[in-house]
Amino acid sequence: MSKTLVQPIGQKRLTNVAIVRLKKHGLRFEIACYKNKVLSWRSRVEKDLDEVLQSHTVYSNVSKGVLAKTKDMVAAFGTDDQTKICLEILEKGELQIAGKERESQFSSQFRDIATIVMQKTINPETQRPYTISMIERLMHEIHFAVDPHSSSKKQALEVIRELQKSFPIKRSPMRLRLTVPEQNFHTLCEKLNEWTAIIVSKDESGNQLSVICEMEPGNFRECDSLVRNLLGRLEMLAVSVQAEGDSQVHDYDDEDISSHPPKESADLAPPRLPQESTDSVLQLGEKMRKQTISSGNGNAVGEVKQQKCSTCNAFVGDSKQYRDHFKSEWHKHNLKRKTRQLPPLTAEECLADMEITDSKSDLQDYSF
Repeated sequence: MSKTLVQPIGQKRLTNVAIVRLKKHGLRFEIACYKNKVLSWRSRVEKDLDEVLQSHTVYSNVSKGVLAKTKDMVAAFGTDDQTKICLEILEKGELQIAGKERESQFSSQFRDIATIVMQKTINPETQRPYTISMIERLMHEIHFAVDPHSSSKKQALEVIRELQKSFPIKRSPMRLRLTVPEQNFHTLCEKLNEWTAIIVSKDESGNQLSVICEMEPGNFRECDSLVRNLLGRLEMLAVSVQAEGDSQVHDYDDEDISSHPPKESADLAPPRLPQESTDSVLQLGEKMRKQTISSGNGNAVGEVKQQKCSTCNAFVGDSKQYRDHFKSEWHKHNLKRKTRQLPPLTAEECLADMEITDSKSDLQDYSF
């Protein structure tokens, strides 16, 4: 009996590749690419197609090495030119990435969205922005999930709308200079009052009247259209206006927090924190402030070598103060953040963050 060697037909196996998949007309098409090259191609950094594709071949399953049929390619793409099909899959297809890479990508985009939210919003009570750690905590509270196929800015605007339903947060106003002819100034003022815009200053030069105002970003398009119709000119002075000066920890204390219950549970306002809890938080803050100024006191006594804590990224004084710092709540809190690959906080930011954590542990219905 003769033995024959049977080889698979139409199979080409590839390993250690990045797969880009596109489903079209109910059929699945895949191409094999080099790792870390697909994103470079889509961001227009890489120009050479041969540096991106491992082969100009279209597959129906790369891992099994099954090639796509010619009739399926013609039915889905209208051509059997595999290079053109590879280009379309490369542009529109979904990149198959590993779990750790996907987690790193989501974490980075989550941080970007939180940063945009922080830059575009303020606390309506203090007129100052929330810290990045507070924004991240609120995003977790509303169970926000990152969409890798949507831009960070678009998702940030959606997050702001969701946060406004439950927490005291609002878009920071824009500062504009509006210049219109004198006869149209009354119409402009009526609209500004309708938009509840804040007029900062007025200026008159010839037959042109100019006004500097702050308004909600949602009214910008309508305002721009109105100024054009009034034969005027619009200048954007600041995209985001926030209060200047140092923010204090008491800007985020329990009094402000407890006075703003969630909108859906406004009838059941959470009780105030016990006085003992408030006193302990204030004592902790006083200890942290002493630690932050310890380096200045050391220089007044004499030449003392300053010890720097790499975890907190701060100078904490001499050897004894350095050892005491390692036992402080400030250092312990930053150490927990370091294990989660988060940046360190200053003493004031740490106090505000810990105050929020303590309040949430005492009150189940806690919110800003």
